Parts: sequence; C-alpha cells; structure tokens
Amino acid sequence: MAATGRAGRAWGWARAWAWTRAWARSQPCALPLAAALAVCAFYYLGGGGETFSSATRRLRATPPAPAHRHPQRGEAAAAAGGRDLHLLLMFTKAERSPALRAKGQAALRSLLRHGRLRGGEALHLHLVTEGASRDIGLGLLRDLLRGAAFRHQVIVHDVNELTEKLFPIVEAMQKHFSAGSGTYYSDSIFFLSVAMHRIMPKEITRIIQVDLDLKYKTNIRDLFDEFDNFPEGAVIGIAREMQPVYRHTFWQYRRENPQTKVGEPPPDGLPGFNSGVLLLNLEAMRQSKLYNQLLEPAMVQKLTEKYHFKGHLGDQDFFTMVGMEHPELFHVLDCTWNRQLCTWWRDHGYSDVFDQYFQCEGEVKIYHGNCNTPIPED
Repeated sequence: MAATGRAGRAWGWARAWAWTRAWARSQPCALPLAAALAVCAFYYLGGGGETFSSATRRLRATPPAPAHRHPQRGEAAAAAGGRDLHLLLMFTKAERSPALRAKGQAALRSLLRHGRLRGGEALHLHLVTEGASRDIGLGLLRDLLRGAAFRHQVIVHDVNELTEKLFPIVEAMQKHFSAGSGTYYSDSIFFLSVAMHRIMPKEITRIIQVDLDLKYKTNIRDLFDEFDNFPEGAVIGIAREMQPVYRHTFWQYRRENPQTKVGEPPPDGLPGFNSGVLLLNLEAMRQSKLYNQLLEPAMVQKLTEKYHFKGHLGDQDFFTMVGMEHPELFHVLDCTWNRQLCTWWRDHGYSDVFDQYFQCEGEVKIYHGNCNTPIPED
C-alpha cells in the first residue's frame, strides 16, 4: 500500500505482535512502500500527466498520445478500434525513501523489458500520489519510459481527494483491518481497492493494481487475459498468501473449529490472500449485490465477530475474510503471478508447516520481494 506514513504507525504495533503491514505480505519492518509502482512501466510520461478530474472528462473523448516508438506489425489495421488497459499504483512519501525510488526503478525496468501491447491497445497509468512524491514519480516515469513503444496516458490522483471519497465507505471496516486501535482518516487510502468501483468513472470497467516490490519475468499484458478466466460471480482476481499469516490470525476460530479449512495451506485449504497483485473487475463489483452488501458496516461487523478477526493489513485482510465466507467472489491467480519470497514466518513459529504454504510450481511470471527479500537476478 502506501509508504512510510503507514509504516511508522504499524511499526509500534508490530513490535508487540512481531508484525507489520509488510508482514501482511509478510514484511518485517515496513508496510509496502507503495502499492503498485511496478506496473507503470507501460506508460510513457509526456507532459507531466493529468489530474483525475480532467482525465475523467477526457477518457471517452481523447485517445492517448503515442509514445516515441517504432511501428509494430498489425497496428495500422487495429488503430481504429483498440482497447484501453488500466493500471494503478500508489507512490507516496517518496521524498523520504531512496529505497522506494530504487524499487520503482527496478520494477519499471523489468516491466519494460518484457512488456508488449497488442495492436491498437493503449495503457493508462493511474498514479496515486501527493506533494513532492508527485514530481518524483512523474520524473521517474519520464526517465525510464522515454521511447516506450506504447500508446499511453498518465492520470494523476491526489491522495487527499481520494481519501475524502473513500472515508465514508470504509470508515467502519478500518478499525478491524488497520494497525493500532483507532480509525484514522488517512488510513482510508489503504482500502482503495475495496471501493475503487465507487471511485473510478464508469467508463473504466477493469483495472490492475500492483505493489512496488515486484519484478516482471513475462509480459504484463498477459495478466490482463486473466480477466477472461473469471468464473461467473467473481469480481476480483488475487493470489493466495504464501506464508501461514492467516493460520496465525485466525487462531481462535481455528481452535473453536478444528476441522475448518480456514488458514490451512493449499491446495485444499484457505490460506488467505496476498494483495500484491490485484485484478479488479470494476463493472462486476458495481453489479454484484453480494459484494456491495459485504461493504456495509453491519456485515463487516458480523464477519469479524464470526471469525474473531483483527488484522492490520487493510484491503488484504478484508479480501481474506470475505474469501473465507464467499470464495465465489474471487478468481484465484496462479502463484506464479505473485511469487512471494518472504520467509519470515518460517523462523517465527511455523517452520513445521511453512513449506506447505510457500511452495509454488511453474515458471514464475512475477516475483514479489516482500519483507525486503532480495529478488533473484536474471
């Protein structure tokens, strides 16, 4: 999710629990510095980006400007029809963190190295940022994406404006899924994915949101094809958590229900989710009566009481809890699309079962270096 502001709040709490927001993706000392910078490599910056309100007005009227590029086969024939692909990242507090900027550069480079769009397609980058981070993020994109061979558009979202819209929707759930004991207005941004279908204009029907600490080993365009694999009723695509995080979080429910699959490892168990890579079918989320009912405070309260759930990982906790009750709302991505590398829980009480969660067969498409774990070199 966002950057160092949340990390600071989570750290004090984690010293007691030995967790932090990044532990949630299993990070020992800092919440993910940004929830999605890696995917932005597809975009070529040009002109410094747009504001959210101006871009919303232009989504249907103005096609993205072409980047400096060499023509690709088949594009002339497809130029009239193309398809808009939307990717979202959060990039905040970057002025305080050289590590954040370094991760962004590495992720972008890997994404560009493998990324290809199809004829007539355009990539829209939604940059969620504020203050000095805006200039840093736009400069990073400009430098790394110069000459990218893709049609593009950059849309800038102000964190404060999004928070104002999100807070009334997610306020009630924050106390259940945020670090600390209070409900903080600023925490709302960590629930953006939960309510994005109510924030984005209706012209946007699908969007991918990713964390920063990723390395791409294949064409990110292929990930968009996963939307076509959603079963009927599914609204979100997400990979399983690859550590026994939720075996720990659901300890009381598991003790009271010894035959439950909640918190058990795959393939038959329900290990929970990791929101480092998220596919959000916004149109399906808007149309799903069930999903929108689950956002209501009374339903959140009911489920947290049933599962004795208290988390601190924002959207990931919400999706995990809902997935225990209504797995039909989720399309489970293969582990190779979010191959998490952190092994913190192996050394903190779960060495006997750790490998059952951590194993992942197949050629890795995206590495996730959560908890500052080094990502394998090429």
